Amino acid sequence: MTDTLTPADVTPRTAAQPALRSAEALDEECHDWTLDEVTALFELPLTDLLWRAQSTHRRHREPDAVQLSTLLSIKTGACPEDCAYCPQAAQYNTGLTPEPLMDVERVVAAARTAKEAGAQRFCMGAAWRSPKDRDIARVGAMIEGVKALGLETCMTLGMLTDDHAEALAEAGLDYYNHNLDTSPEYYEEIITTRTYGDRLATLEAVRAAGMKVCCGGIVGMGETRADRVGLLVTLANLPHHPESVPINELVQVPGTPLATGETLDPFEFVRTVAVARLLMPNSAVRLSAGRTEMSDELQALCFSAGADSIFYGERLLTTENPEGNSDRDLLDRLGLRAGLSEA
Repeated sequence: MTDTLTPADVTPRTAAQPALRSAEALDEECHDWTLDEVTALFELPLTDLLWRAQSTHRRHREPDAVQLSTLLSIKTGACPEDCAYCPQAAQYNTGLTPEPLMDVERVVAAARTAKEAGAQRFCMGAAWRSPKDRDIARVGAMIEGVKALGLETCMTLGMLTDDHAEALAEAGLDYYNHNLDTSPEYYEEIITTRTYGDRLATLEAVRAAGMKVCCGGIVGMGETRADRVGLLVTLANLPHHPESVPINELVQVPGTPLATGETLDPFEFVRTVAVARLLMPNSAVRLSAGRTEMSDELQALCFSAGADSIFYGERLLTTENPEGNSDRDLLDRLGLRAGLSEA
C-alpha cells in the first residue's frame, strides 16, 4: 500500500483566480480541483449548470439508463459510533430494536426477491464500528450466495483493516461503501468517534484489495455550501474517483441530534448532484436517502443533472424508501430504463 492518505492530500488550498474548465478539459478525469473552481460551478445559473452536467453525462454515461440497487440491513442497531444523523447509534433513543447478524440463508433469500423485483446490485449494511474476525466468514458466505444469483454485491461494515478488505475481495465483493459524509472542516460537528483520516484509510484499504469504491455523503445536516464544495472536492481529488457516489439528503429521525433543523433548498440538492457529475464524469451518481420527501419533479431534475442510480426497494437500512412500483412508474414517465449505466 501507499502512504496513508490525509485530508490535506486530497483537499486543495483555495486558488486565487478560479476559471471554469472547458468541456474538452473535463473529458479526462481530473484530480486537481480547487475549492474556488468548484464554488464557481455551484454559483452558475441553474440552467447553465444543468446544461454542463447533462452534456458531461451524455459524453460519459448512458443518458437513459438508471442503475437499481437494493439495500438490506444485515445487522441492525447498537452501533458504538455517534454519527449525529444515524438512528442505529446505541446512545440515541430512536425506538429502534437491535438485531444480530442475519443468517446467510435469509440474506440470500432477500437478494433473490430483490433481483426478481428488478434490482441489479444488492447492498448489505451492518451497524458496526468495524467487523470482527469472527464476522468475516459469514459475510463472505453472504457475498458468495448473492453473487451466485447474478447480482452485483456491495457491503458497508464500518472501518476495515487491510486483512479484512482482502478477505472480502477474495469472497468476490464488487463494491465497498464507506461515505465521507461531509467536508473535512464540518466533520467533527457530525461525528467524533472516528476521524476523517480513519475513513480515508478504509478507502485506501478497499482500493488496495482490488474492490470498487462506493463513497459519497449527506447534505442537509446544517452544513454550508462551502462544506458541500469541500466534500465533493475531496471525493474528486482522491487518487481514483469512486465508481459510485451516493448523494444522500438527511432524513430527520426523531431521537437523533439532527432530528430538527432547516431542510435543504431542493435546488441546492440538484446543484450538488450536478457538480458531482461534472467532477466525477465516469462515476455512477446515486440518489440515495431522502427520496421519500422528494417530489417526482425534483427527482426528474436530479436525473437531468446527471444522477443515474437509485436505491430501489421499500426500505434502506432503517428508513423508508419509495415503493418499487412508484419508482418504475416514475422512470416510465420520464422515458428512462432500468439498466447498468456504464457507457
